Amino acid sequence: MYEAPDRTSFDEGLEACRSLRPTVAPSLRLALIGGFLPRRCGIATFTADIHASLRAAAPEVAVDVYAMAPAATPTIFDPVVCAAITEGDTDSFIDTAKQIEASCADIVWLQHEFGLFGGLAGDMVLELVDRVSAPLIVTLHTVLAEPDADQRRVMGRLIARATKLVVMSERSRDLLRSVYRADDDQIAMIAHGVPDRPFGRASQFKPRFGFAGKQVALTFGLLSPGKGIEAVIEALPVIVEDHPDFLYCIAGATHPNLLAQEGEAYRDRLEALAVSLGVEAHVRWINAFLDTDDLLDLIEAADIYVTPYTGAQQSTSGTLSYAMALGKAVISTPYVHAVELLADDHGVLVPFNDSEAIANEIRYLLGDTDRLLTLQRRAYDRSRDMIWPVFAERTCALIAENRVLPKAAPIPDRIGIDGFLRICDDTGILQHSVHMIPDRAHGYCVDDNARALMLMHRLDDDAFRRCGQLTSVFAAFVQHAWNPDRAEFRNFMGFGRDWLEDVGSEDSCGRTLWALGATARDAREPGQRLWAHELFERTAASALDFRSPRAIAFAMLGADFVLATHPEHDLANRILRSGADRLMTLYEVAARPNWRWFEPVLAYDNCRLPEAMLRAGVRMERADITACGVDTLRWINDAQISPDGYYRPVGSDSFGHDYEIPRPFDQQPLEIWAAIDAASVAYDVTGDDIWLTHAQRAYEWFSGRNDRGVIVGDPLTGTSRDGINPRGLNLNEGAESVLAYQHATYAIRDFIRKVD
Repeated sequence: MYEAPDRTSFDEGLEACRSLRPTVAPSLRLALIGGFLPRRCGIATFTADIHASLRAAAPEVAVDVYAMAPAATPTIFDPVVCAAITEGDTDSFIDTAKQIEASCADIVWLQHEFGLFGGLAGDMVLELVDRVSAPLIVTLHTVLAEPDADQRRVMGRLIARATKLVVMSERSRDLLRSVYRADDDQIAMIAHGVPDRPFGRASQFKPRFGFAGKQVALTFGLLSPGKGIEAVIEALPVIVEDHPDFLYCIAGATHPNLLAQEGEAYRDRLEALAVSLGVEAHVRWINAFLDTDDLLDLIEAADIYVTPYTGAQQSTSGTLSYAMALGKAVISTPYVHAVELLADDHGVLVPFNDSEAIANEIRYLLGDTDRLLTLQRRAYDRSRDMIWPVFAERTCALIAENRVLPKAAPIPDRIGIDGFLRICDDTGILQHSVHMIPDRAHGYCVDDNARALMLMHRLDDDAFRRCGQLTSVFAAFVQHAWNPDRAEFRNFMGFGRDWLEDVGSEDSCGRTLWALGATARDAREPGQRLWAHELFERTAASALDFRSPRAIAFAMLGADFVLATHPEHDLANRILRSGADRLMTLYEVAARPNWRWFEPVLAYDNCRLPEAMLRAGVRMERADITACGVDTLRWINDAQISPDGYYRPVGSDSFGHDYEIPRPFDQQPLEIWAAIDAASVAYDVTGDDIWLTHAQRAYEWFSGRNDRGVIVGDPLTGTSRDGINPRGLNLNEGAESVLAYQHATYAIRDFIRKVD
């Protein structure tokens, strides 16, 4: 038997998240996700530098750091890190998403590298980004020209989810457009941030590292085969023959992944190569992960910086950016980032794996001090627009540009009808539009024509005078949808008026019965009411065999409307009783202390289920059914309120996930109409004004009080966009959305008049 729950048992996960809300709201709250110190990797250093530069440039902004932690190595992060995300741990990503949501973050900024998160091509990060509602900015540290299937899949999901994609090279921008089909206006170019130090202090720093009197070339970064260091070592015999005081410094610990696989075998091979060439005295090894200040001092002590990478696809190199910022003459292989930064004689490019070319260029620079100084100065000057304060200024502008400030307009006194008429013809209402243009390719469906038929009974007099003649068109479509041979309604019809199926889904059949019941009760013309009543009697028996919870609920709504004018109607009474019993049984099986619902999953039109229970409970005078309706409607409403207090309808991304707090997208207008209708019935049952508050909050979603601050419905034309996705509006104006907006507007106006 149904038992009313203790209110403290409602969705504990959701309430726990909400309890974490900040008590004092900053001007803006940023969730920054990446590696972080003391983790030893380039992403960690970059993320820490972002944090420091933003705190210096915009101290009024709250920056919450969420740091990626390697699964195998316990890491104690700096105190600014508010949570660690364990690589490859699904629950860790989900818990972090909950924490970000609870914090009411205005922007989420993710540092992306395929190997950082765990899973196939780092797809574990999708567990987080799919669950956060704030606009997502993704800095892509690697953009591959030839991704494998998993890399392409992950990039596709990130591009679909991200509001902005930040790259550090024009080549990366081009690849996003040509390979991944990202929109140009989605991409922002912000160069890698660099430190700001005075130019030309090498002689001051050389003694600290034992370089006094030496001509020094430097390569730094985590040691791995792709760095191409072999080519420089092989060039040393020729270089030192002309410049015996030359020293090649190789700074950086072995990459942790390589270290785990083979220890220091790679470093040993490099050292052995130097010995075999007789140049070991000209190689200085610094086998350590240097902190930022020590690293910058070391770069300052060098004369030349060498990046001999072996692959062309390196889209971002923080080491190259740092070296240029500190005024080093750069010799590099022509990987993507180097080609861009060193263009126009800002450095020297040499072929991949070409020791002879490296030797010649280093000898040339060391032998021509004027040329060396010129390249150093040009590199330094080139990087002045990359220093961290400039980086912070650009990122603050990007954040401000993409921040959402939800606000709602008043409920309109009138709503236009032009947007609705645009998608109607003499057959019925067309399913879809491409933007505002009706799309004939998808034809018609009985779902939409049933909703349109119900709308005819709600229109005010002015609107009805313009389109009331369509009532017969929609009714004729519904009538023609009935397939007497199969005793079921068909759903999809092509533009040529040919039925595309013999039987529609249970949900479409249930919705059609709902429309017939509404027409039997509410149609303006007695003949229309009689027609609907007779067709309901002829077709509704199929509802007794429905298994879909929503089909059951739709049929119950239709039956309740029939009973409003024919209280003794046997079939309608049977549909209402059996439907309520089946929904109650589903509830008793699926419900948990923190999951007060009829199924282990959420889907579309959710509020119709409690609405049907409320109507059935009142009609049948069954307190248990009524209480279940109130309880489940309260629960689903609570689950659809964002931490900021506005309405967030369950989106299609939530479908099919057992016992999971709803994901934020894609949000659709249908849910708003359902929420208002259900709240209105709950008010009738309880007399509690909270239901009007719920309904008004839901309706405000149309006018901009939503996760993207976008206006979904246009009261002037009465049209509506198809919903809200992570990047903003779905710009299409399909029948379901337009009808939902029309219905919701009339429903909220009727509700307010009723309360007043």
